[in-house]
Amino acid sequence: MIIREKAFARIGFIGNPSDGFFGKTISSTITNFYAQVTLWESPKLQIIPHKIYDPTEFSSLKELYEVAIRDGYYGGLRLLFAAGKKFKEFCDKHEIELDERNFTIQYETNIPRQVGLGGSSAIITAAVKAMMRFYGISYAAIPKYILPNLILSVETEELDISAGLQDRVVQVYGGTVYMDFSKEFMEKRGHGRYEPIDSDLMPPLLLVYSDEPSESGKMHSNVKFRFQNGDPEVIEAMKSFAQFTDEMRDALIRRDYDKVGELINANFDLRRQIYGDEAIGRRNLEMIQIARDLGFPSKFPGSGGAVIVMYRNEEDARRLMEAYEGAGCRCVKVEIERISSNSWPG
Repeated sequence: MIIREKAFARIGFIGNPSDGFFGKTISSTITNFYAQVTLWESPKLQIIPHKIYDPTEFSSLKELYEVAIRDGYYGGLRLLFAAGKKFKEFCDKHEIELDERNFTIQYETNIPRQVGLGGSSAIITAAVKAMMRFYGISYAAIPKYILPNLILSVETEELDISAGLQDRVVQVYGGTVYMDFSKEFMEKRGHGRYEPIDSDLMPPLLLVYSDEPSESGKMHSNVKFRFQNGDPEVIEAMKSFAQFTDEMRDALIRRDYDKVGELINANFDLRRQIYGDEAIGRRNLEMIQIARDLGFPSKFPGSGGAVIVMYRNEEDARRLMEAYEGAGCRCVKVEIERISSNSWPG
């Protein structure tokens, strides 16, 4: 039997720039981009490298150099390796029995790299869900609200990658999710409070991204340090991000899209204030400004390298796409995943 699992790219619509600040956020999975893991039974356990993202052979030293500049040194192979290790470790710890069968696993992805759309977490999410199906493990054994913690541990504990639950939560549940990572929930329960939002309430969005990699590690490290040391400006900003999230949920329910646009702009403006232009980066600011100059709300959907722009009609979309493509950016109309309410745990 061949098992295939997909996990979609995600956009952060409103809220904290990271869920490491005990805040709130609304995020959506988008079907424009995805990672897919394929798994089948085999005599030995084998991980197949991706022919583009895990190269081991080059035509020349020049090609090696160009690949390293474009894609960096880390593909998806290490993600699958670490996912298998943490999955086994989790099952052993929680006395979830695994039979002795082996499998071969491989992945495909079309999620743009290094633009904050959850590309790495999508590969890991798809891999863990595929292994659950292979070994017959249900959500009764690993509940959906716990699964993001397992997926996150692959990156933070095994690969020493700075990350949070936000991407993994929405990629596990799918659709549009309101997430409350308040300290009382995180410390008492070990996970946040997650609620579905009807994706049909979301406004039309354009996703714009650049081929220039972001500097999200640089961007996040200083603010996290300031937060942990009680910097009043950062503490107040995180409270404001959480308030924006609650206001956004209410505005979506009322279909008050003027308010939605105001909150999108306010979210980015506050982010710019606490991070500073140097950390945000010239190219990111240029992408934001193109939308602002045309009168459209815009913000980051992640850690940088991409922006989302809210528009109203097809003429708006055409104007925006012409402006961005003229500036050398790539852009697509966002297709948000629709999830049946029956798939949401009670």
